[in-house]
Amino acid sequence: MSSPSPELAAQLKAAADHLAQVRTEVGKVIVGQRDLIYRLLVGLVARGHILLEGLPGLAKTAAVSCLARATHCQFARIQFTPDLLPGDITGTLIYDPIKGTYSTRQGPIFANLVLADEINRAPSKVQSALLEAMQERQTTIGDKTWLLPDPFLVLATQNPIEQEGTYPLPEAQMDRFMLKVIVGYPSAAEELVILDRMASTRPDLSLNAVVSPEEIIEYQGLLNQIHVDSLIKDYVVRLVIATREAATGKGVAPELKRLVRIGASPRATINLTLAARACALLEGRDHVTPDDVKLIAPDVLRHRILLTYEAEAEEVTTESIVQTLLGKVKVP
Repeated sequence: MSSPSPELAAQLKAAADHLAQVRTEVGKVIVGQRDLIYRLLVGLVARGHILLEGLPGLAKTAAVSCLARATHCQFARIQFTPDLLPGDITGTLIYDPIKGTYSTRQGPIFANLVLADEINRAPSKVQSALLEAMQERQTTIGDKTWLLPDPFLVLATQNPIEQEGTYPLPEAQMDRFMLKVIVGYPSAAEELVILDRMASTRPDLSLNAVVSPEEIIEYQGLLNQIHVDSLIKDYVVRLVIATREAATGKGVAPELKRLVRIGASPRATINLTLAARACALLEGRDHVTPDDVKLIAPDVLRHRILLTYEAEAEEVTTESIVQTLLGKVKVP
């Protein structure tokens, strides 16, 4: 691989430094959760939607809100509830009885960053209203189709333990999330900082907007100039195919046959490559390394592998399946 041009190298360094400022600003409010913040930026520059799963109180909603405030992006939050209607998301037609005409009232989906809070608390009819927006980046109201603003990113949250009165996401919608990020507890030291920072009736939540939507679009274009070697492409394909072969008892891990029912789709191959490119961009590199792929692979694959009933009974997780495959698929 030839070395990058001085101009490209300078652009990549400037982009990485600029995006590091976003991480710093978000870190003024969000304590710890470095992996979460990092993956929010991966989704932002790779144009990939993100599903955040974690227990209540772990700053999932706050992290998304801070990302919006640090980026000059238009932000909309939708609280998903059982009585939510599709029109509450996309918008609706309003009839004017005086003029005898209809006008369009756009819904909260017409924003740069859309937070779908507790997405699994609304029925599938409402969740499906997001499908067209997430895949086509457009939405239909009445007989007219509207393009959504650019950049456009859906960030959804869900609680893994409260399943009573919830509606699991359809597999088609799960597959449209580039990343599924598991949000964990902070360390004892981090929780002490949280206590000092937030145990106030008016905590200081101020931060600065350091990047514009136009700059985000520029970085999304810059992502395409990051080189992916043919050996890396082959590694990504072999890793995704290994998830499918596991379901048939073939490939590098035939012992997983009784645990894996369905492997990842080709969308996983595309998203894993884009996300690995985003990891390289955040580091200011002009090429993808195997470490980039291994770093982000669990977030890309964990929601695309379906387990057997036997695996669920044994409390086997897709996380462990992915780690097994990462250990067995040969790295270039």
